Amino acid sequence: MSEHEAVFWEPCENGSVRCGLCPHRCSMEKGTAGVCGVRFNREGTLIALSYGLVSSIALDPVEKKPLYMFHPGKYILSVGGFGCNLKCGFCQNHEISTEGARCEVFGRRAAPEEIAEYAAATVAQGNIGVAYTYNEPLIGYEFLCDCSALVRSAGLKNVLVTNGYINPEPLLTLLPLIDAMNIDLKGFSDSFYRSVGGKLQPILETIERAHEFCHVEVTTLVIPGENDNDIEGIAEWISKVDTGIPLHLTRFFPRYLYGDREPTPRVTLERLRDTAGKYLNNVFIGNI
Repeated sequence: MSEHEAVFWEPCENGSVRCGLCPHRCSMEKGTAGVCGVRFNREGTLIALSYGLVSSIALDPVEKKPLYMFHPGKYILSVGGFGCNLKCGFCQNHEISTEGARCEVFGRRAAPEEIAEYAAATVAQGNIGVAYTYNEPLIGYEFLCDCSALVRSAGLKNVLVTNGYINPEPLLTLLPLIDAMNIDLKGFSDSFYRSVGGKLQPILETIERAHEFCHVEVTTLVIPGENDNDIEGIAEWISKVDTGIPLHLTRFFPRYLYGDREPTPRVTLERLRDTAGKYLNNVFIGNI
């Protein structure tokens, strides 16, 4: 598979390029990648370096995404890639999210047609479509769009499990192909998002826009001493979009740069579920 030119970019002076996919709007000189590690300036052209590179593929219960109110009891073909445009020290999938340009060493290539055909072949096993998950799928935007179009043509569903860190134009271009999203709202302050290399407002805007097009559920990984005080604010804000949007409070486990921390106590999750339940109709606890 030949190198795939990216979309949403513009040339700049001296062969540099500027990517317009996410709020970072990375400016890249020749031979360098953006924050995500997989959008790369090849001699003045922005290349989608990870196009077709798959880190993992598995048939999962749809509840594992987590989506509890979208075709419960069914399965979905989960496809993962490499890289991420945020830098969370507590990342639960850092083995693939931190692999940017090195993804070519570890991944195997798959054409969009192969993904769609595999999804169709597993319908008899209860599969409803494809979930783009495990790493941040939006940074592989071109592959995501091509797969989603084929999956939709086959009469199957497209699901995004995402941090929501994307600019409005590419998001609105993609949303007509998406049936459901689980969006990771990591915290509820600019200071918390600065600590993971991003900004809060773009994620809030993604949730609002996505809700207009498809089924949306929200997940917050609860990290004691980091974002546990944000949960009430998160729930109150979501309720202003729609009180029916499910909120998943998931349990932190020691990972990556947070390997010396303790897992989130169950009692903390139960208390926060009750707090969030004052605002939302559907609050779930996961990873107990």
